[in-house]
Amino acid sequence: MDKLVSIIIPTHKREVECLANAVNSALNQTYKNIELVIVDDSPSDYEKRAEVKAYAESIEHDKVIYLQNEKNLGGSLTRNRGIDASTGDYIAFLDDDDEYTPDKIEKQLRFMLENDCDMTFSNTVMCKNGKPVEVRDFKDIPAFDNESLLHYHLLYHLTGTSTYMFKAEKLREIGGFDNALCGQEFILMLKAIEAGLKIRYMDVNDVLHTISAEGSISFSRNKIQGEKNLYEIKTRFFPRLSKKEIKYINFRYHAIMAIAYKRNSMYGKMVGEGITAVATAPTVFIDECLSLAKNMLEQRKK
Repeated sequence: MDKLVSIIIPTHKREVECLANAVNSALNQTYKNIELVIVDDSPSDYEKRAEVKAYAESIEHDKVIYLQNEKNLGGSLTRNRGIDASTGDYIAFLDDDDEYTPDKIEKQLRFMLENDCDMTFSNTVMCKNGKPVEVRDFKDIPAFDNESLLHYHLLYHLTGTSTYMFKAEKLREIGGFDNALCGQEFILMLKAIEAGLKIRYMDVNDVLHTISAEGSISFSRNKIQGEKNLYEIKTRFFPRLSKKEIKYINFRYHAIMAIAYKRNSMYGKMVGEGITAVATAPTVFIDECLSLAKNMLEQRKK
């Protein structure tokens, strides 16, 4: 394999030590023909911006591109800037709080070449205090035709940006990331499916993500609006979905909004959304509660 793989690493107000963990996991890949594209989206007044710049410019690798945004652009536009600057045949992503396993790029590129894929994705291992606590996988995907992927994605989200790898030309054809308030990776996958890209799943645990102290889900007011926007996108596909699928999407939306309002101390709206979620799909609510309880018990055993 002689294909150049560009690994785009956006960073935002991150300590050098954390960013270095991500970068080193890329540099230590068994596949060596890689290009690192680090795009710093920290605001100009971030006190450690110069330190991050000095670190990026000190990386000992012959293919490193470091870019510094003049102003904060957000995750989507920052990744798009990295896409524009990259020169690889294939493009992968690595968030600055994620790490690759050593053979991630080698295995994924080989899989893509052997199966002539336009895009692939894999699992994410969620870690807390340095220990794995959950694996987010997609083993129950029923089929890989684009219509089946669409249905599954609308319900369960085929996401994990750091697990994605694209043929560079195909990623550019679909226009990269949309500048959305949240769910940028969801929208990118949706665009890839709608464009008819050949997408395949690798059931491997090759990305490690550290859960932050406040948990894996955070909700600012912008993200509340972002979730509303994502729901509006999903409703456009309702004519192609079954009643059961629509019911699940509605339940999931109202449940997420209840959490969002709680985290913003908007308790009246939280109660309203919670009641709506249960009323929309009571059996789904029970199943989700049982699944949550099971996961909590398993984590305690670890």
